[in-house]
Amino acid sequence: MAQTLVVPTPDAHDQWMSLALEQARMAPATDDVPVGAVVLDSAGAVVGAAPNRRVADSDPLAHAEIVAIRSAAETFGHYRLDDCTMVVTLEPCLMCAGAIMQSRITRIVFGAWDPKAGACGSAWDVVADNTSPHRLAAVGGIREQECAQLLTDFFRARRAKRVE
Repeated sequence: MAQTLVVPTPDAHDQWMSLALEQARMAPATDDVPVGAVVLDSAGAVVGAAPNRRVADSDPLAHAEIVAIRSAAETFGHYRLDDCTMVVTLEPCLMCAGAIMQSRITRIVFGAWDPKAGACGSAWDVVADNTSPHRLAAVGGIREQECAQLLTDFFRARRAKRVE
């Protein structure tokens, strides 16, 4: 039986971003950049979640989105995350946007825009320019200030440590 995809409202986006922000707040404990991601199934239930883990895992690929996708794929027992939504505190980079498309996620909801490395409308827009038969929607700027402030505070503290 096919499930019905939840049609998100601005309130749903806000609630979903709370979950991603919880993940992001865990990252600095391992000196990782505070980015968090969750994957929601078609009913809006969390099936994968993660903070950035590049430093913690000594893995340059361990962006929050990649780790959350792996978790969701494990939950489902396969790589196709049809009718799922990725919610992430920072606009996905080129690698992560590609992974999101390859996993067949239907929607990306993100917080802060990333003009240096974002691939959903800032530096690139691989989602809109996608020639793949798999299409997905992207919504950015959800709780943008709050998401951006986490990053600003993290990097300000990191710079202050270098001066000491």
